[in-house]
Amino acid sequence: MIEIKREGVLLSKTQFEFESEGVLNPAVIREGDNVHLFYRAVQHDNYSSIGYCKLNGPLTITERWAKPFMIPDLDYESHGIEDPRIVKIDDTYYMTYTAYDGVNARGALATSKDLLTFEKQGIIVSSITYAAFVALVEQAGKVNENYYLNHHFYYQESDPEKKMILWDKNVVFFPRKINGKLVFLHRIRPGIQLVAVESLKELTEEFWETYFLNLQDHIVIDPLFAHESSYIGSGCPPIETEHGWLLIYHGVQETDGGRVYSACAAVLLDIDNPLKVIARLPYPLLGPETEYETRGEVNNVVFPTGTALFDDTLFIYYGAADSEIACASVSISGLLKELLTYLSDGEIPLL
Repeated sequence: MIEIKREGVLLSKTQFEFESEGVLNPAVIREGDNVHLFYRAVQHDNYSSIGYCKLNGPLTITERWAKPFMIPDLDYESHGIEDPRIVKIDDTYYMTYTAYDGVNARGALATSKDLLTFEKQGIIVSSITYAAFVALVEQAGKVNENYYLNHHFYYQESDPEKKMILWDKNVVFFPRKINGKLVFLHRIRPGIQLVAVESLKELTEEFWETYFLNLQDHIVIDPLFAHESSYIGSGCPPIETEHGWLLIYHGVQETDGGRVYSACAAVLLDIDNPLKVIARLPYPLLGPETEYETRGEVNNVVFPTGTALFDDTLFIYYGAADSEIACASVSISGLLKELLTYLSDGEIPLL
């Protein structure tokens, strides 16, 4: 098994109202010697905004804002903006996040040229109802039934007629175009899916209807191992290596003691065809073990959302027990070597 080092807690909540209940799940991007963290800050009643922190190197805090960096100011995010991720594609920074209106949670996008001013681009996933989604995937008849047997989650016994929008979270862009296309991962439980478009303007209602009718063709990975048997989700932006795209994601297992987020498992995806899995780690890269990972707002959570590479050391930043931001480090060459001992079989058509 690959060795991973816990670097400890990096950020905790403060007395400031916007982050008085917790800080977690940061978007991370390295620029020169600095690492920028755009993290989820939680105040009373689980209301989330985005905070900001700058590091010198991977671990030394040099700047932390006393006010939110980004706040929810639109109807579709009225109860919070959550769990951001960030990449730079060409000359534009793409920050994705979950927009939560108190009922529905969907992937949204904001873009920037300078890391200082972001312009919100709106929801970029489907706004289809869960009922309509079920009708489409059942009509296709190809996809795992776990994708549409979630009625207890979507319909409350007190209001069974309420039609919730399909939850589509964990939107994470690849850090460059692939075959001339913008490519991003997203998560409709229980697996991770992929979208590839030449322009985000293609993401119309008609696009998503066709997409869902062929959902099986867009699934990158589904739960496979015990530590991810409930569902999985995109984690950190993919990292380009000589062997393929390295993906750090999270896996969830339902246990007698509740859900355990054994996050930071790894997948290696083909450089030119990220629908093709080359290798997959069969055990958690990092599971909840320390007190700050096992006890918090939500117990037993390690939730990775960003990385920074310094020489051969990959620093992985994650939400710990939905309360704090922690970091762990691993040799990237060692991780790749370990991954390549678990090669996958099977061919999938190119994008």
